Amino acid sequence: MTTTEIPPRADWPEPPPASPAGRALTDIALTTFRLNARLMEAAQGMAAAGGITAAWWQVLGGILDQPRTHAGIGRLMGMSRQGVRRVADLLVEQGLAEYRDNPAHRRAKLLACTEAGYWAIRRISLVQHPWAEHIGSQLDLDDLTQALETMRRLVGVLEAEQPADEQERTG
Repeated sequence: MTTTEIPPRADWPEPPPASPAGRALTDIALTTFRLNARLMEAAQGMAAAGGITAAWWQVLGGILDQPRTHAGIGRLMGMSRQGVRRVADLLVEQGLAEYRDNPAHRRAKLLACTEAGYWAIRRISLVQHPWAEHIGSQLDLDDLTQALETMRRLVGVLEAEQPADEQERTG
């Protein structure tokens, strides 16, 4: 890491003033960081019921309905292709997933869930479903539905703003 000369604070440029929408989005981002931390803590505990980690659960979640490439899993689950590859190789090593030939692409193999992988997910669901019911019952369903819709729209806007070369690297 290179060090650059840091100017005195008095010489630092002022950021432009934030609009109400800009402040709200900043608050959403900061709250999302906090929410993500709490969800990942809960996910790690629930994943243990299946004998796996939250990262393994995340990748398996991307192939429960159909086999996918690393890039396809990354796009679906919001992970980098390289991150998916590292976890996928571990899942294959543990017998929770397997690589299959991809008729659409010679080099990009498909990752598919094995019976052992489905069994791990089933064991997780035995604790995840009651957890979701408990947490969800403490909130209004309309609020949850609106939050989900807003989050999906925000993801869509952010993905549309992402440069094509960055989309290639991450998914």
